Amino acid sequence: METNNTEARKIILSGIQPSGKLTLGSYLGAIKNWVRLSDNYDCYFMMADMHAITVRQEPATLRKTVLEQIAEYIACGLDPDSCALFIQSQVPAHAELSWVLSCYTMFGELSRMTQFKDKSTKHTENINAGLFTYPALMAADILLYQADLVPVGDDQKQHVEICRDIAQRFNGVYGDTFKIPEPFIPKVGARIMSLQEPTMKMSKSDTTAGGCVYLLDSPDELMRAFKRAVTDSDTEIRYDPAEKPGVSNLMQIYSSVTDKSFPEIEAEFAGKGYGAFKSTVGEAVVETLRPIREKTEELFANKDYLAEIYRAGAQKAGYAANKTLRKVYKRVGFVQ
Repeated sequence: METNNTEARKIILSGIQPSGKLTLGSYLGAIKNWVRLSDNYDCYFMMADMHAITVRQEPATLRKTVLEQIAEYIACGLDPDSCALFIQSQVPAHAELSWVLSCYTMFGELSRMTQFKDKSTKHTENINAGLFTYPALMAADILLYQADLVPVGDDQKQHVEICRDIAQRFNGVYGDTFKIPEPFIPKVGARIMSLQEPTMKMSKSDTTAGGCVYLLDSPDELMRAFKRAVTDSDTEIRYDPAEKPGVSNLMQIYSSVTDKSFPEIEAEFAGKGYGAFKSTVGEAVVETLRPIREKTEELFANKDYLAEIYRAGAQKAGYAANKTLRKVYKRVGFVQ
């Protein structure tokens, strides 16, 4: 990244698994904020394909999804010249440091991880070791780049907490090796919920029809999902996640795409019904995603350009990652 004061800029690392199409929640909860952060931080954003294979993936689909996700990152506003966009598996240091850190990660810590419990319940036929030890890989992802901040949803703080514990344990044995990262949680749009199950996070794995909307959905698909969004039996449009989770989720989405505050939204729809409210939110999302969908389709058609981007990103990420890995190997006693 070109900057006149690189040392003063803090470092950010984040990524999304290419285990399915990116959702509206992925954009509003993560990528939109990454775009803002990339102006003031040194940023590394990855396609977390190594994490994706803890659940069985169809190889051709995984490759296609990775490339599509790179195109979507750029279409959402991430500038490859201002941040490193890379594929996790193309930087071998992630796997190498993961093994070292797994030797400094306690079995009890891994047993308490919420994601392991959730995925074990959903994928009972494939409770594999990678699903159990993924926090060591996630810690490697973060610590390789000496990240100061890790943008996460408020439901993912546990991942950063165990990373901090691992880093502090390693530093306690070998001296100052890793920077201790902090979670970065945006105030608005940090957690977009399902349109059909508004007490559950919008997720690529959501099988409820209309619960999840995707960045590449057509305008008709988007409008249909929002018109069918769950609200409640009341008619008042006000922000109250506990009592009105469906309406509050729609307000959060509308706020994220228009930058309007909750009081402004409440005033805008005072005395209006849910039908008008849901249609307005849907239309705002359609217009927000239209240029992203069109740009993604254009970029995805140019595979040579995408290859240039991910190769350059892997080179940049690899340079930073290998500096940390060499230090770690020396600290633990590996022959250089």
